[in-house]
Amino acid sequence: MAQNECYTKEWQRTRPDLVVYLPALPGQRDEYADHIQIFYTPGGDLLAIWTQASYESAPDNRIVYSRSSDGGKTWAPIQVLDEPRAPGLCPALGFPLVSRSGRLYCLYNQNLGSADRGALFCGVLRVKYSDDDGHTWIAGEADIEWRRTRFDHPDPEVPANCIVWQAPIRDARDRLVVGFSRWSNSTIRPRPLGGNRFHADTHCELMRFDNIDEGPHPKDLEITWLPDEEGEIAVSPGIEPDASRGYSLAEEPALALLPDGRLWMNMRTVTGRIWYTVSADHGHSWRPPEPLRYRDNGAEVLHPKSPAPCYRLEDGRYLLFFHNHDGYDYGATGPWDMDARRPLFVTVGEFRPGAHQPIWFSEPRLLCDTENVTAGVTALTWLAMYSSLTERGGRRIFWYADRKQFVLAKYISDEMLAGMVPDSC
Repeated sequence: MAQNECYTKEWQRTRPDLVVYLPALPGQRDEYADHIQIFYTPGGDLLAIWTQASYESAPDNRIVYSRSSDGGKTWAPIQVLDEPRAPGLCPALGFPLVSRSGRLYCLYNQNLGSADRGALFCGVLRVKYSDDDGHTWIAGEADIEWRRTRFDHPDPEVPANCIVWQAPIRDARDRLVVGFSRWSNSTIRPRPLGGNRFHADTHCELMRFDNIDEGPHPKDLEITWLPDEEGEIAVSPGIEPDASRGYSLAEEPALALLPDGRLWMNMRTVTGRIWYTVSADHGHSWRPPEPLRYRDNGAEVLHPKSPAPCYRLEDGRYLLFFHNHDGYDYGATGPWDMDARRPLFVTVGEFRPGAHQPIWFSEPRLLCDTENVTAGVTALTWLAMYSSLTERGGRRIFWYADRKQFVLAKYISDEMLAGMVPDSC
């Protein structure tokens, strides 16, 4: 396929229902699109925020946004929320906070010059806010420093290595809470011999925004860092060389609220499986993580090292999006192989009070696939699920980045989910 054809035809391969963004031409600085955050504003529009660049980790990474007033059918021209002040000092990986006051916040990683585990991971959280439903944004003039832990560089001038990848949820007390990944500094936990950043020591944590609904200035945001006492949510991969060193590989947590008030978290690993844990005290402490199963004593949910978003629906069910293999299928060489990030499957979860695993899942159903065809100058094949789900008026929309090139969406209808009952699995 000629390269220019990927922009005229290739975006259709996953058969999207809606199109948010297509790069104008191959090889331009707008070719990369990732970490898709799409949500309803207080005024009822859809707002899309994502990271855009020439390619992933390029020195021109920036935060952009667009809006739709017709349910996602059409989108306004893209606007830049923030861009590098100097080459490499990139803003990236933004996520929204919607205050009950009507004020909108966008928090994102801002590199300050240190690369450590990676320029997009190492830095501070920068804040912009909007008081006009996201049409214009104001600089917060106050950065948020990540909580420092024993896994960070001993020099306090070197920032932590952290990212948020999925939008916050509200906990049982109606407070916004979001999960994040923390990579250990290489001087504290050196990479295993022959390993790369995908084998680096990682843990899951949370931050809770205690006064966000009052609409405070960013400098006055009150944040509770979870778990307590510099705890970490860790998963030993059980494979050499990482296990012998006591490394953890637990990343990109997806949160959901259970009907009984507990918090649910699933996370990506390199074990070829999703792992999960549960908190009964609003995130202050967590059960030891374990592999996710379709039901108690059922088969494990297979998944390579890729995000696995889990969303609670208005009717109380859950949608889990994943790849449905352990990383050794579809021509991939293991859970850490980026070519393992396809196809895209969905399964329906239901709450089971009294069960050890509180959400049980149905047989999965194929949603879409790239069929191992590349797109763009980076020649990606995957469907990494840095995605969003919106639901309003009975219409569910799953928003995703196809090969980190095209920002697209699929309707998740009742007809699509018909017959997907966990107890039949």
